[in-house]
Amino acid sequence: MKWLAFAFKNVLRNRRRASITVAITAVGTAGVLIGGGFALFTYESLRELAARDSGHVVIANKDYFDHDEDTPMQYGLEDYAAIRKKVEDDPRVRMALPRVQLTGLLSNGDKSAVFVGTGVDPDGEFSVKGPSMKVLAGSLLDASASPASAPEILLGSELARQMKAEPGSGLTLLSTTTSGSLNAIDVKVRGIVTMGVPEVDKRLVFTDLVTAQKLLLTDRVSTLALYLHDTEQTDSMRDAVARLYPERALQTWRDQAFYYVAVRGLYNRIFGLLGVVIVTMVLFAVSNTLAMAVIERTREIGTLRALGTLPKQIVRVFALEGFILGIAGTAAGMVFASGTSMFFLLADFQMPPPPGRSVGYPLHVNMSPLLYLITAVTIVLLSIAAAWIVSRKASRKPIVEALAHV
Repeated sequence: MKWLAFAFKNVLRNRRRASITVAITAVGTAGVLIGGGFALFTYESLRELAARDSGHVVIANKDYFDHDEDTPMQYGLEDYAAIRKKVEDDPRVRMALPRVQLTGLLSNGDKSAVFVGTGVDPDGEFSVKGPSMKVLAGSLLDASASPASAPEILLGSELARQMKAEPGSGLTLLSTTTSGSLNAIDVKVRGIVTMGVPEVDKRLVFTDLVTAQKLLLTDRVSTLALYLHDTEQTDSMRDAVARLYPERALQTWRDQAFYYVAVRGLYNRIFGLLGVVIVTMVLFAVSNTLAMAVIERTREIGTLRALGTLPKQIVRVFALEGFILGIAGTAAGMVFASGTSMFFLLADFQMPPPPGRSVGYPLHVNMSPLLYLITAVTIVLLSIAAAWIVSRKASRKPIVEALAHV
């Protein structure tokens, strides 16, 4: 403890220089924490977005993911109702949602456009979409709609603009059935939505499961998507379903989250390089400060050596000085980073839309205890290492030469 007190007094001998070093270390620490926190927030947001879109675990026919269908629903899932009932008994599962994927033409009588549609269970589908889907006009599909009324659909905003459609407009869906023939159904637009991706909104159609099956003349579904209470349970749930249904093909949200994988890889490189640059800056700042201290105190080091102080004890004092500078800098940086995170959380700043999307997202910075711990330990260890490097040579200088230093 006396060595630490001695080192603390040495740091205070040149307060201006120590303050500048602490400030540089604090800025570096805050930079790493804010940049890393933003990356973690982005990863978490994209993960939840991907899971909301596809489901945490997707069950399908064994050939569905690996082969192209020659006719619609060739690799459809037949016994989905029994599977759905079975998996929903698992406490990890929030709900299981069947989906029918279909494509075809959408017509208003004057013009037609290609659509990419999904038949869904309205009771559950739109409760899991969250902020990834916004209703611009009308309302969402209602499973309790009267069977006597015309089937209803939701249109993507760009497709609705092409079709000059609005809530209440009558349109016609045309698609190929499972037998290869054509089938058409008259539908009514219930709402206009956006997924935030213009290319998706140009083709997007949602309809209820019964209407989609009726259009394709099938009783199958394309996939059964499992939504869990906790995303961290994805792998364990996938293993459990694989044991129950070894003859089915399974994918998790990671297998279908191509955008998430690409962004994570890019951000890892960007923020990894940023972290290396900042840590190097801190290393040089601490090294410069302690190198100047070593030069100024060379005669003092010689005096201590003459009094019997060992070289390793000299190095220990400078290492403790580096430790104090590192602790002070990281503490200040962590306070600044946490304050910045709280500010962004309360201020509700919006980031501009990323490439390929038409809507922005809130600017938040996550406060991860693990990130804070790793950053603090790294900065402090580098400060100690810098002090050890610059003091080691001076501590071994001959006593006479050190005492004669000017």
